[in-house]
Amino acid sequence: VGPDVTLFAPGDRVWYAGSIARPGTNSELHLVDERIVGHAPKSLDFAEAAALPLTTITAWELLFDRLGVAPGKQPTHKTLLIIGASGGVGSILTQLAARLTSLTVIGTASRPETQAWVRDLGAHHVIDHSKPLTQELARIGHPAVDIIVSLTQTDAHFDQIVEAIAPQGRFALIDDPVSLDVTKFKRKSVSVHWELMFTRALFGTDDMVGQHRLLTEVAQLVDAGLIRTTLDQRFGTINAKNLQRAHALIESGKARGKLVLEGWN
Repeated sequence: VGPDVTLFAPGDRVWYAGSIARPGTNSELHLVDERIVGHAPKSLDFAEAAALPLTTITAWELLFDRLGVAPGKQPTHKTLLIIGASGGVGSILTQLAARLTSLTVIGTASRPETQAWVRDLGAHHVIDHSKPLTQELARIGHPAVDIIVSLTQTDAHFDQIVEAIAPQGRFALIDDPVSLDVTKFKRKSVSVHWELMFTRALFGTDDMVGQHRLLTEVAQLVDAGLIRTTLDQRFGTINAKNLQRAHALIESGKARGKLVLEGWN
């Protein structure tokens, strides 16, 4: 550890997502700011733990910071639709929303195996995003949704999102649509929220240490059995061939949860 480090000591078991301003995450050794590092869960091995930090920070900041959802189990009829609930961010967002809030969680997945995965993570309903979202939502008795989070293919789903979101609803996204005509939300007074978990590290924000705190809190939730790892496949040791295989699966759009490479050769 560096001479000014106060949160950790040599030998501490940690987890983190790093910063896109500092390359090297495919390297054996990595330099990282302590403010974006947390104490890792004691109940997970390194691969199980490695699956979580980036997506967990994204999901946590999106749900609690950007959208302003209140944690806790106060009675509510509010609904949350997660488009792409079986992916990396979706898999942890589904758990956080189902375990830590009173929202009715609706996840989307298009294949039987991914639909089963989302149900197992705690979603109250699962719909098929390969079909019109409005039809699928009507089928389960929720024609209008208070909060919609789009994690993938936002541009393809956008018109359905505009139709499905409730008046004065909240919409959040993490992907990069080529265009996004937010004026379509004006009639319903919908607020729009973008999440990038690297923002704090990129700009050295005053609340940068918040990522240390949330990672440490989530580690406690994991050890308490409330949140589980989203690791789906171990892809072998860290080498060029396995990295290529992992990226190919992710780019195919058929990955579920997270893939992890571990060890060196």
